[in-house]
Amino acid sequence: MTEQAAVEVLVPDADAMRALGAQVAARCRAGDVIVLSGPLGAGKTTFTQGVATGLRVSGTVTSPTFVISRVHRSLVDGPDLVHVDAYRLGGLSELDDLDLDASLGESVTVVEWGTGLAEHLAHHPVLVTIDRDLISADEDSAEDRRVTVTWPDQRP
Repeated sequence: MTEQAAVEVLVPDADAMRALGAQVAARCRAGDVIVLSGPLGAGKTTFTQGVATGLRVSGTVTSPTFVISRVHRSLVDGPDLVHVDAYRLGGLSELDDLDLDASLGESVTVVEWGTGLAEHLAHHPVLVTIDRDLISADEDSAEDRRVTVTWPDQRP
């Protein structure tokens, strides 16, 4: 089993979530896979918007729930961003049908709802878990998120 280093961050709003995504992108390189988990509305797509900003890729990042995946091309001769939403996938075989491994080496791949499905896409995936911190009895007013980013200590 690979050693891992986890960092936990309290994220107060959408701008901070995007900023965290950009910080993660700064450490990423072609071939990296980021597996995102968290409940509906936790900020997975918002985090991915930050990754896109950090990678400097084209296009507006929106949830690919119905199209399953989108490719955002690099604007700076860096890695492309492949953004996948595994929420509607029925299992590993449907993820494999997307043929993501054809572009894995040249891109950074972010898989929302990927826990239990997408970890196999890389020997050393980056795991991002987003949890809501309920700071009041009214869920609508609770915006804080606890984000845990787990980096493998050993990367090729």
